[in-house]
Amino acid sequence: MSAISNSIDIDRRPEDVFAYVTDPTHLPEWQDGAVSAAPVGDLPVHVGSRVLVTRRVGKRRMPSTVEFTEFDPPRSWHLHGVDGPVRPDVRGRIEPLDNGTRSRVTLSVDFEGHGLGRGLVPLVVKPMVRKEMPRSEEKLKHLLEHSAA
Repeated sequence: MSAISNSIDIDRRPEDVFAYVTDPTHLPEWQDGAVSAAPVGDLPVHVGSRVLVTRRVGKRRMPSTVEFTEFDPPRSWHLHGVDGPVRPDVRGRIEPLDNGTRSRVTLSVDFEGHGLGRGLVPLVVKPMVRKEMPRSEEKLKHLLEHSAA
């Protein structure tokens, strides 16, 4: 299956965007499906950091653990699910715009289904993410552009 990818331009410096988007405590603020996100261990995150994320899928809450496999501030990061029936593979990239005063954020998400998750990924998860991702990015943009630096 192919990854779902989307980009959005944000009127904030790449450093500001990267710090916010890779801080797991902010995830439920901008992603509608995220009920909670808690680092497993100390912040700030780094390669090897794990985050316990609970997402709402329909009427169910599904916990899963993701791990940072790449972390290159303020340019890119990569998270990969390590447990659960649906394991996300998320790549983020931030490109500077207008001499670094603005940013283009590109998120690319794919999923591995394990057990019951094999059926959930194409029938439930991917359609839900395709619908939710643009809203989440708009929410991210709004939060970052309307908050103090």
